[in-house]
Amino acid sequence: MKFKFSILLFFLMAVNSFSQEKKEETIAEKKPEIQVIARVQKDKILLRWAVNTPISWKKLNRYGYTLERYTVTRDNKTLANPEKLVLAKILKPDPLETWEKLIETNDNAAIIAQAIYGENFAVEGGDNLETIVNLSEETEQRFTFALFSADKDFEIAKKAGLGFEDKTAKINEKYAYRVLSNVPENEMSIDYGGIFVGLKEYEPLPKPMDFTVHFTENSSMLSWNFKTLAQVYDSYYIERSTDKKTFERITDKPYTSLNQENSNNNRIFYIDSIANNKPYSYRIQGISSFGELSPYSEVVTGKGASILKFVPHLTVKDFKDDTTVTLSWEFPEEGNNEITGFELNRSDSDDEKYTTVVKNIPAKNRSVTYNKLSSTNYFTLTAIGKQGSNRTSFPMLVQPVDSIPPSKPLGLKGTIDSLGVIKITWNPNKEKDLLGYRIYKGNNANEEFSQLTVSPNELNSYEDTTIIKSLNPNVYYKIIAVDYHYNMSAFSEVLILKKPDVIPPTSPVFTNFEIKEGAVFLEWVNSQSEDVAKHQLYRKENDQKDWTLILETKNKEEKYQDKTAIEGNTYRYAIFAKDSSNLTSNPSPEIALFVPKYTVMPAIKGFFAQANKTTNTIDLSWEYSTTDVDSFEIYKASDTDPLQLIQVLTGKTKRLSDPTITINTTYKYGIRALFKDGRASKMDFFSLKF
Repeated sequence: MKFKFSILLFFLMAVNSFSQEKKEETIAEKKPEIQVIARVQKDKILLRWAVNTPISWKKLNRYGYTLERYTVTRDNKTLANPEKLVLAKILKPDPLETWEKLIETNDNAAIIAQAIYGENFAVEGGDNLETIVNLSEETEQRFTFALFSADKDFEIAKKAGLGFEDKTAKINEKYAYRVLSNVPENEMSIDYGGIFVGLKEYEPLPKPMDFTVHFTENSSMLSWNFKTLAQVYDSYYIERSTDKKTFERITDKPYTSLNQENSNNNRIFYIDSIANNKPYSYRIQGISSFGELSPYSEVVTGKGASILKFVPHLTVKDFKDDTTVTLSWEFPEEGNNEITGFELNRSDSDDEKYTTVVKNIPAKNRSVTYNKLSSTNYFTLTAIGKQGSNRTSFPMLVQPVDSIPPSKPLGLKGTIDSLGVIKITWNPNKEKDLLGYRIYKGNNANEEFSQLTVSPNELNSYEDTTIIKSLNPNVYYKIIAVDYHYNMSAFSEVLILKKPDVIPPTSPVFTNFEIKEGAVFLEWVNSQSEDVAKHQLYRKENDQKDWTLILETKNKEEKYQDKTAIEGNTYRYAIFAKDSSNLTSNPSPEIALFVPKYTVMPAIKGFFAQANKTTNTIDLSWEYSTTDVDSFEIYKASDTDPLQLIQVLTGKTKRLSDPTITINTTYKYGIRALFKDGRASKMDFFSLKF
């Protein structure tokens, strides 16, 4: 039997994931290989495959495919040795005679039968399939249309040796399927294809997405996103209803986009002819590569309406005063009978929703007066069609003369965090023509403020940054409000923000010290930092580890007398400054002082002087029981000489002979003890005449 079948393009849809990919790979001259996809149903697994070159497809039609299944997991455990099962040794197109009756009722069967067994294969149609029609070789045409038609009908795909149903799959197992070429290796090498899948992977088909309908005069334009679900559906049925209950398909064949004019377009479009002023409802249903039908999309309902041919055009604005304007427009006289009248619409901004402010303007009128103008007004004019179709003009900006500035901004407040981020806010102004605010900043109270914003800031808030570790402790802000006529308000009150204090005050410095009568007199210069709150004087005694606070002053004192010092001890002093943020300065350079013992010890008792005529000397003697005596000092005076030191003796000596004497002279002797800690006893005297 010979088939002669002319393929008309209205039968066809876009080449899907198999047919398109295989054509591209053929053009790229890739190595022949088999590719496999699967669809899991509740109780079986559907498999589809195709080869990627026309020549390998033609040879596989002759030799067929082998289908193997390997059980890889069972009860969620991987088998040590996968269990192999050959599901089919030879899968290839059914014999020619089995196609005869089928092609009379099934266009896809007719196309595949002609592609496989036909004597010739002619394609006729429109320009939108140029990428397929222009294929130079008939084998490529047969290959392309065969895969294309197999994608539309899974039963036909099985009959063409390109599909299989595995009804023996079990829910607790997962399989690796392999489709292998039966073509002898010496004739052509074709790589096998495979897929790993199990019954647990079943998922219901998704509903078509993003379905919309735009109703116009005597037509409706349907569109939906096809790329999102392109791996699931490659074609769709379109259904229509006039009562929202009974739907009928309005396309004889599944509908899709053969070639989008814009390759980046994600949507399919379909235009339907309808009657005006009658409700129509639409829905779509996707068709998978395995012939499954998806759930219906959402239903969209609407009506077509005649379009008003004429559009009004606002032309003249004539101000009567600051609040009143007369607007004029153009509209063809022949359009008066098609409308019931006009409506004037107003908005504060061109991008905001317009509100109708004047209704029921007669159709013959070409001007209207409005007396509630704001500082800025946008107007549009709508012609109201008798058939329900309205046409609106382009907007016109109307601004009366405005010389009144906005009110001064109020309620300025702000914060500074530890990173120097500043956030300031204020109460929003009430003026409708407010354009925004200008923000000014100063780092010192007496400097001129600098403008931070070039264009007016629309929000009633602003963020800024500052350097925390700088000498100025505060940052200053003020703002003005600006309207659309650039009238500027008075400055707001100055906002003073204190920076977080992270810089400790400078250290105070000792300038003088003195030890007098066992007391320590200290003088210093206070810290020069402005935010100093107090100074603290600390002391350590001898080997003490911790400092002891002995003075805390909040005034400008710069001296202190430490009367608690004990003679014979060593003291170290340091003074700190602390600011209002409780930050403490580094200590002043500390000073260490030894307080000598200054107490006068008791006079020496038993001090006695006696003239010795035999040796011509005066012999001195004394007793002193106090310990730690380092030495004794002996003093002498005569009638003609003042008292002066004549001898220093060790602490153990208790006698002394003075040979330097003159007869008939009165002498006065004095003695005192010197101690190892630096103290001295009171002076004791004794007088005699030699």
